[in-house]
Amino acid sequence: MNDADADLGFARLDLSRPRRTGLGETVFCPGKTAPQLIEILRAFRESGQRVLGTRCSPEQAAAVAEAGLPAVYDATSRTLAFGAPAEPLGGRVAVLTGGTADVPVAEEAARTAAFFGAEVARCYDVGVAGLHRLLSRLDEVRAADVVIVVAGMEGALGSVVAGLVAAPVVAVPTSVGYGAAFAGLAPLLSMLNACAEGLAVVNIDNGFGAAVMACRILRVSQRKASRNG
Repeated sequence: MNDADADLGFARLDLSRPRRTGLGETVFCPGKTAPQLIEILRAFRESGQRVLGTRCSPEQAAAVAEAGLPAVYDATSRTLAFGAPAEPLGGRVAVLTGGTADVPVAEEAARTAAFFGAEVARCYDVGVAGLHRLLSRLDEVRAADVVIVVAGMEGALGSVVAGLVAAPVVAVPTSVGYGAAFAGLAPLLSMLNACAEGLAVVNIDNGFGAAVMACRILRVSQRKASRNG
């Protein structure tokens, strides 16, 4: 191994990502055998780095545990956290869902943001079909530095929230909905066409991508605060 990468033959691990981006490496678990995933985690441990596994199956997580690697697995978000806690980013991310069916994607976002050092507040099941639910928690949402909105069906929640808060909003369309939602395409297009300002949109079901964007916003804000401090 060198300080730039680790060549395992079947994978070439990027060991310099923390220095370049400030957030560290992530392993996309689908398509990897359990032995491959275990070898990857061991290589990161030898390099002294933390790593997050996304879309990890229960079977993969069980194999990692049997191998004696101290990873923390969450079945709802399908994330596998490995390594010491992150340095706090000094900011809060609020994660909202339209409904309970959106929670798996929201938890991927919430746990990713927490893994990278953000403080996370969860506000679930606050969709537009019962707008009073969102309004009753609006003070909590407005206290966040970045807001992640996770919604399927027509995806209207992102536009509503972006019109109510000063913080940047990252919208995540989910594949939740009836046939005309086209497995997330309808909320994706709705969010992309939103009239509210300050709304950015990631791909369908991409809670991970939304969390990374939120954490980069926090990290840049922290860096500017340090310069001006």
